[in-house]
Parts: sequence; structure tokens; C-alpha cells
Amino acid sequence: MTHPPRPKQLRLIIETDDFEEALRFYRDILGMPEQVAFATDGEDRVAILHAGVATIELATGVHARNIDAVEGMPPGSGSSLRMALEVEDTVDAVARVVDAGVTVLAAPTHTPFRSLNARVQGPAGWQVTLFQECESLEQRRERPGFLTDGERDRSSEP
Repeated sequence: MTHPPRPKQLRLIIETDDFEEALRFYRDILGMPEQVAFATDGEDRVAILHAGVATIELATGVHARNIDAVEGMPPGSGSSLRMALEVEDTVDAVARVVDAGVTVLAAPTHTPFRSLNARVQGPAGWQVTLFQECESLEQRRERPGFLTDGERDRSSEP
């Protein structure tokens, strides 16, 4: 069986009514460098911001609610679309967003999966989790409970 070619880039498009605020948040506060992008003129505006390595995290509603609980979010306050950004230092990143007037939804907290997570309110209704990894993928691979979904399915077979 041949595998399909891997995507070269993930681009998440956020349509916003307040372009300036969104640009300030992602580029200036969170530090995502801007690359060139084509637009015409007037209200036709676009910014493509580099966000490092991209992954897509697929989660059931149960798992999403568990993450909400781990991050200290009140029940029912999560969102079906949420962005998570890995940062060097969660505490420092939260301090920067607070200085910029961004609302912190959940203060930095250590998770059972060994990351330091906080959640802030981004523009256009997006919630953004800022997370700092406290151990490597190799270290996680050695701990119980850290499997791929396929491995988890096979481990439950008789």
C-alpha cells in the first residue's frame, strides 16, 4: 500500500472583523513573524504568520472537556475550535499577553501529561492554549498511557 504524499504546510485561516487587533495579538504579542502575502487594496487584507511546526489534534468531546478541566476552565466554557501554541516559557508568555491587555481564561497549570498550560482569549472568539513541554516525546513514549490511537486500539484487543 502506498502512502499519500504528506502535506508541506498547515495553514489555519481565521476570518476576523478586527484585523488590526488580530494582527497585534498573533504577530506582536505572541511573536509570530509575518511573511509576504498577496492582497489587492483597501479592505482586502491578509497576514500569513509563521507559527513553527503545525499539527492537527483531533479530540472527542470527552477528551476536549478533560483538557478544559486540566487547564482549569469552568465546565461549558470551552470551544470546539481552539488553538494551542507551544511556547518556550508559559509563565513569561502569559505575562506578555496580560501586559498587552489580553484576558487570561486559565492561569498556568501543570498537566498530568507533563506540560505547563494556560488559556487566553484570542481575537475573533478563538481560545488559545499556551503550553510549555516539560518532557520530550521520547520521555513520554516510556510512560504509561502515551500511545498513538492505533496502538491504543491494538492494546485493547484480546
